[in-house]
Amino acid sequence: MTDSPILIAKGLSKTFDHDGGHISVLRDVDLTVESGARIAVIGQSGAGKSTLLHVLGTLDTPTEGTVHYEGKDVFQLSSREIAQFRNRFIGFMFQFHHLLNEFSAVENVMIPRLISQIPRKQAAEDAKACLESVGLAHRFTHRPGELSGGEQQRVALARALVNRPRMLLADEPTGNLDGGTSDEIHALFDEINETYGTAMLIVTHNRSLAARMPIQLEMRDGRLGPAGEWSA
Repeated sequence: MTDSPILIAKGLSKTFDHDGGHISVLRDVDLTVESGARIAVIGQSGAGKSTLLHVLGTLDTPTEGTVHYEGKDVFQLSSREIAQFRNRFIGFMFQFHHLLNEFSAVENVMIPRLISQIPRKQAAEDAKACLESVGLAHRFTHRPGELSGGEQQRVALARALVNRPRMLLADEPTGNLDGGTSDEIHALFDEINETYGTAMLIVTHNRSLAARMPIQLEMRDGRLGPAGEWSA
């Protein structure tokens, strides 16, 4: 744990051009994330939640505003430096697992390590350790099509965590899972946060998952505020 926040976003706005006009998806969003924080972001579809996640994850650039990770203004980096930073510092998990069907579970989890230029033997060992940590020691050689939906998401979670990122960004990570499997993924989030101190920002419609997070925020019309505490 560090005394200073790992993420500070200030004045984030994102505008898209559409049919000769402008659509504001993010409107002057401020957000501070402390080391080890667990934050849920809820809100209706189209409120800007996924766009916020993409900007915070450096997958998209804001129209206005800044994002600092541990004091570093990431959008002042070159495209190559941003990609390297993203792979090392941030883990991503989405509603759809985005696993490569032709690769085994171990091979899918190895990818971020190989991108980091870790030798293949070490990358495989790291991937196996991460799969073990999410309860998939018996699925190393299985391909995504041979795994259940919950197992596929566990592989995706292992891949997100294999580089030991400081922060995990998750977009509807249990949206396609049944209630029991969702609860298992929720418990894994808790365990990972407690074990590694990984900060988590989770976008979700799942009120049960949101309720497990000490900090609950809500997006409305591109603005971010405390859940249930909006003024009329």
